[in-house]
Amino acid sequence: MAGELLRIATAGSVDDGKSTLIGRLLYDSKSIFTDQLEAIERTSASRGDEFADLSLLTDGLRAEREQGITIDVAYRYFSTPERKFIIADSPGHVQYTRNMVTGASTADLAIILIDARKGVLEQTRRHAFLSSLLGIPHLTICVNKMDLVDYSQERFEEIRDEFIAFSAKLEVGDLTFIPISALQGDNVVTRSAAMDWYEGRPLLGHLENVYISSDRNLIDARFGVQYVIRPQRSDGLDHRGYAGTISGGSFSVGDKVVVLPSGFGTTIKRLWGPGGRELTEAFAPMAMSMELSDEIDIVRGDMIVRPTTGRTWTGTWTRWCAGSPRPAR
Repeated sequence: MAGELLRIATAGSVDDGKSTLIGRLLYDSKSIFTDQLEAIERTSASRGDEFADLSLLTDGLRAEREQGITIDVAYRYFSTPERKFIIADSPGHVQYTRNMVTGASTADLAIILIDARKGVLEQTRRHAFLSSLLGIPHLTICVNKMDLVDYSQERFEEIRDEFIAFSAKLEVGDLTFIPISALQGDNVVTRSAAMDWYEGRPLLGHLENVYISSDRNLIDARFGVQYVIRPQRSDGLDHRGYAGTISGGSFSVGDKVVVLPSGFGTTIKRLWGPGGRELTEAFAPMAMSMELSDEIDIVRGDMIVRPTTGRTWTGTWTRWCAGSPRPAR
């Protein structure tokens, strides 16, 4: 498992502590630099905070720092001797739910935070449903701010039972519950002495040990377009190329494919891997570029699939794209 990459998305309602949790993970695992910590301490002091606000590690936009909220999806990278991690801090506000979908679209595991005082809210259910819809195989429910409910085992179990009842309607293969206090560091990197009734691993230990090798979907071929490469004389492209990461299945030169949401069909003319190496086949989770036989209007955010996959995904994809403007080229 050493060196294996785990992609994590965080979700939850407003002020559940997502940014603080990520900051605590980075801080306690010694994954931040001294100058970063000093900058956080200065900013916290200037705002009148009594302690270093670790959520500032992920709140990169000026509006986020000033308002104390998350707007954009912030990605942070860290590692331990057991595993490498990419963690996405997604916004909790209803109007930024689409940003959460962006952060969760490639995740192996989703951490959904619940404020121990508030319990399971509508936005909590919404994010759990979206995680299930996106096919994230592992959900970790962190009941945060346990310090504000006196580390009550009864409160934790009440929230756990309510979420389990709701999740029965979802397709969730692996569901884990962890009581934490991101602010105090309880059960984040090390076990909490205040919650000796909890017998499971702390969050980082769970993330290091969750098994993901069998999660890759090698059947349903899906390729999300992340960048459009315009033809240039120097690169030998006859048509536009499309760069991205294969999220499921495999593609070969000559395969028939369908572009979603437009539904237009074509075939794969050429494939390239990292470094410009030409390929005859590419498979998940490879990053690669694709050239198609026909000129089709394709933009960043479109999905290229094989026809059988297209029939499965068209309805869901169309519903999500309904009313959404296509990104500017």
